[in-house]
Amino acid sequence: MRRPLITAFAATAAAVVLAGCGTTESASTGADAKSGRITLTDATGAKVTLDGPAKKVVGTEWNVVENLVSLGVEPVGVADVKGYKTWNSAAKLTNSPKDIGTRGEPSMDTIASLAPDLVVATTDLPSSAVKQLRKIAPVVEVRSADASDQLGQMDENLDLIAEATGKEKRADTVKKRFTAQLASSRKAVQKAGLDGTKVAFADGYVASNQVTIRPYTRRSLIGAVNEKLGLENAWKAKGDKSYGLASTDVEGLTDLGDVQFAYIADEQDSRDPFAKDLKDNRTWKSLPFVKAGDVHRLPTGIWMFGGHASMGAYADALVDTLEK
Repeated sequence: MRRPLITAFAATAAAVVLAGCGTTESASTGADAKSGRITLTDATGAKVTLDGPAKKVVGTEWNVVENLVSLGVEPVGVADVKGYKTWNSAAKLTNSPKDIGTRGEPSMDTIASLAPDLVVATTDLPSSAVKQLRKIAPVVEVRSADASDQLGQMDENLDLIAEATGKEKRADTVKKRFTAQLASSRKAVQKAGLDGTKVAFADGYVASNQVTIRPYTRRSLIGAVNEKLGLENAWKAKGDKSYGLASTDVEGLTDLGDVQFAYIADEQDSRDPFAKDLKDNRTWKSLPFVKAGDVHRLPTGIWMFGGHASMGAYADALVDTLEK
């Protein structure tokens, strides 16, 4: 099972996977017209000064890497390049960045060797690691998620990275495209008579031969997208304060009733707990949506904790599946 974020499973009292403020005023104090210097205030409140728009940028988490790619910035360093290519096909890397190690423990030596203008991290990265990174290059931290306003936080993160890289116009284009994409998918839902359809999206992992299921509640990023599509989130749990994720087991699915159950799993079928590990489970087979064939595996490569490109791909894939 991949680790969608540095702390997600821990935050939901499960295992780990996949944190400042909501969307308020702009986090940047702007550029100095004379010197070209840019001063930003990141998600932690730290002021960051750049000599100019950053060109050589390192991303320590996949959501910030997606933002960089969406903005037309080719990162020189990416954490777990292979994992990114597997889990995020909505914003494909257009270059061959250096692998800087894992998202939880990036290699300081590797990053230093790249002599970056900027390192973009998230507040999930341990403060001790950020402190080391600041000795190498300016660091801008973004908050990965905010269950009180996931879509607003997603915009805020993109805007902050855009200001640091001089890509504000591109950011506006990305946001407008995403808004139009959601509107189009919303119309498709209405046209298909699916308005108000109850959807339960989840993923899962296996530990000690036990399947743990992670519900994406209405406070999750995917939950926020579902609501924009006019769909109803079937999960009753509230989820954690950052990612809106909860934790349950197969018995916890019995309260769902008649729903459309969707999930994304590893590209290898052997890493699909719903199709493999629960296949012969009596409780799983007794669930109404399993009996009705309303279990949908969405395409691998849609990063559930990504940015505008990933959420646009998710909306397209879900609607396409529900229309069939």
